[in-house]
Amino acid sequence: MSDVIEYKCPACGGKLEFDSSSQKMKCPFCESEFEVDSIKDHDNCLENIKDDDMKWDSISGGEWQQGEAEIMKVYKCKSCGGEIITDQTTSASKCPYCDNPVVMLGNFAGDLKPDYIIPFKYDKEAAKAALYKHLEGRKLLPKVFKDQNHIDEIKGVYVPVWLFDVDAEGKMLFKGEKLRNWSDGKFNYIERNYYSIQREGNVEFERVPVDGSTKMQDDLMESIEPFDFKDAVEFKTAYLSGYLADRYDVSAEDSIERANDRIKNTTEQLFASTVQGYNSVSRENSSIRLKNGKAQYALYPVWILNTTWENKKYIFAMNGQTGKFVGDLPIDSGASARWFFGIAAVVTAVCFGISLILGLT
Repeated sequence: MSDVIEYKCPACGGKLEFDSSSQKMKCPFCESEFEVDSIKDHDNCLENIKDDDMKWDSISGGEWQQGEAEIMKVYKCKSCGGEIITDQTTSASKCPYCDNPVVMLGNFAGDLKPDYIIPFKYDKEAAKAALYKHLEGRKLLPKVFKDQNHIDEIKGVYVPVWLFDVDAEGKMLFKGEKLRNWSDGKFNYIERNYYSIQREGNVEFERVPVDGSTKMQDDLMESIEPFDFKDAVEFKTAYLSGYLADRYDVSAEDSIERANDRIKNTTEQLFASTVQGYNSVSRENSSIRLKNGKAQYALYPVWILNTTWENKKYIFAMNGQTGKFVGDLPIDSGASARWFFGIAAVVTAVCFGISLILGLT
């Protein structure tokens, strides 16, 4: 006895049945009707879309030349355990991420050598000016965020970034809906037509960035993107002079999942943007396969200011190449209460004045 094939309604997901009068597949739940061949084609498309295959071929990083690593020093944060590196001419006393003291471990050794570095284009004064502008007009901001001495602690840090190149082959199935409305004077009618929409193609990705530091929040780093790779140069230790560099603690292999998420989301958005002319569109299935994948290691310039307010850490970051500045701001509860009661007093006084006038009339 052969298995019975069940067809699902593309509109509501109910089980379709063959309607002899119309010679079509009909849903007993939403009463949608579909051509038999179109339902077969739709199911064939779903069956042919395979699971994602997002594997990578090669992960690269340079080797240090003789004498290069020896001229750099390593500092370790007593609080968060992070390690930062810099050249022998630059000292570090505090961690750029948590503001706690750092101790010198000794000379640098191990790790991969960065393939590229984007040098800082904006200096410390530009970063401070951007921070002042960010704080401008914020009356409910705690005083610590406006303190000049604290703002002077903004630090230039090269953040480790893995750059992923890959060719993505995508195949996706969408469901589109078109509505037609009309009236005969007595009733209003709505006709719903459903369409199975297929898209497939290739997308080339170059240098998809994933930061290699657990101390630098992914969403914060991504919020100051993009970095323009045209300014990238071959890494040389001279670029570290006067700056700190975060020592990566997330390997390229461990960064692949984040890279795949970014690649998958972008590919799906690109394909979805080609589906137009429908009242609504939903993605039913997708398959993304990667090939020729490789990763390289780079350092990106970031100005960082961190502080703690009411036991919560706040980090501000500025793109050291483009000047883009981001950061969440807290509200001083005391200032907020004073402001609220001040507004309430004004409103009460106005209301009292109105009542008095009404009482005299």
